[in-house]
Amino acid sequence: MANREYDLIVVGAGAVGENIADRAVQGGLSAVIIESELVGGDCSYWACMPSKTLLRSGIALRAAQKLGGAKQAVTGSLDVSAVLARRNSFTHDWNDQSQVDWVQGAGIDLVRGHARFTGVKEVTVTTDDGDTTVLTAKHAVAVSVGSDGMLPDIPGLAEANPWTSRDATSAQQAPASLAIIGGGVVGSEMATAYASFGTQVTLISRGALLSGNEPFAGELVADALRELGATVKLGVSPVSVARDDSGVTLQLDDGSTVAAQELLVATGRVPRTSDLGLETIGLKPGDWLQVDDTMLVKGFDWLYACGDVNHRALLTHQGKYQARAAGDVIAARATGKPVDDKPWGTHAATADHEAVPQVTFTDPEVASVGLTADSARKAGYDIRVVDYELGQVAGAALQADGYEGKARMVVDEKRGVLLGVTFVGQDVAEMIQAATIAVVGEVPIDRLWHAVPAYPTMNEIWLRLLETYGRPS
Repeated sequence: MANREYDLIVVGAGAVGENIADRAVQGGLSAVIIESELVGGDCSYWACMPSKTLLRSGIALRAAQKLGGAKQAVTGSLDVSAVLARRNSFTHDWNDQSQVDWVQGAGIDLVRGHARFTGVKEVTVTTDDGDTTVLTAKHAVAVSVGSDGMLPDIPGLAEANPWTSRDATSAQQAPASLAIIGGGVVGSEMATAYASFGTQVTLISRGALLSGNEPFAGELVADALRELGATVKLGVSPVSVARDDSGVTLQLDDGSTVAAQELLVATGRVPRTSDLGLETIGLKPGDWLQVDDTMLVKGFDWLYACGDVNHRALLTHQGKYQARAAGDVIAARATGKPVDDKPWGTHAATADHEAVPQVTFTDPEVASVGLTADSARKAGYDIRVVDYELGQVAGAALQADGYEGKARMVVDEKRGVLLGVTFVGQDVAEMIQAATIAVVGEVPIDRLWHAVPAYPTMNEIWLRLLETYGRPS
């Protein structure tokens, strides 16, 4: 048994953990990362990058097919094997050596194995061979272990050996048919990807698609999935699942059945905290870790949690944002430097609350930031909602023949600033950063009139939204 001491121990070497350790090392601390799987984590190998790679080729093909002059040149169909090979290249065939090289080059130590708390500021790492290493932290331990797909309690589901999101993003061939339970981001994106591959997709959702977004987002995505040949069943839930040699059969609560070769479950997430030894430090295994805006776990002065595990915003970019704040504040507290934890301060992840950007890479894309109209009303804001059809903007008409899409801005009438913006349409992902700056910066409506959009780009939507809102007198 080896024993080592560091200023900071980070549990989980995904993008979030890497950023925590990197910022702390840049602040003058020593740091070690513990990882039981691949260095680089879910985003690199099973989530962000492989999923978007699976989606991109089909979206690009359809974009060409929607454009006069280009569509005449498109004579073939999607090469699914080439798409899967391209995905494999982005995951480096699930080899993490390049990420290991980065960690080492950043001056961060790496220990492979399963981590469990065995005391205050103490983590014991056990390898597959049973060897153990005890790590102690002088200043802090940061948990960034992420989350797993949740398996709902449906009779026969576990025995049917369903796909998780990991299986869907790492599959080496497309099934002939795929049933998907869940109408959130993962379900909607994977339905888009596999329908593009020619798989017969049936998407089952007990509510509207993408229910965390403005209602029109899910409606437009559902329409597009049907155009791709997918079956979208809303307002229904499975009551039982069975698998036989031919595939899976789902019985739904409306009396209908769905049969498919494979089944993907995408109904939510649970934290990977059930086997971390949390009980040793007074926490409940399996719980999310509640934190303040500096990512300090409530009730502790040394334990931090970033990314999915704190349940604030289950998005890689928000996790990395939290990680930068946490790594910097850990270094500041360890070295006696001032801590700037006021709202929007250096060490506070304030944007998590009401300024989170997100893109769902369906076709059409859904890009949003901040509050929806419904969430703004529930938060007590006096709002005005402004909508505009994206297809009426010259830049969008140039982007695709018969462009269809929609934009919405939610205005805080008391302060005259934006609370939220949503774009739905082809290629809207690249427009969301301007909206994010407007929301985070609380840019007044009267000043936004002076942010002139270049013509003819899709960003002219900003002028149309402002015109619809009305110019201040």
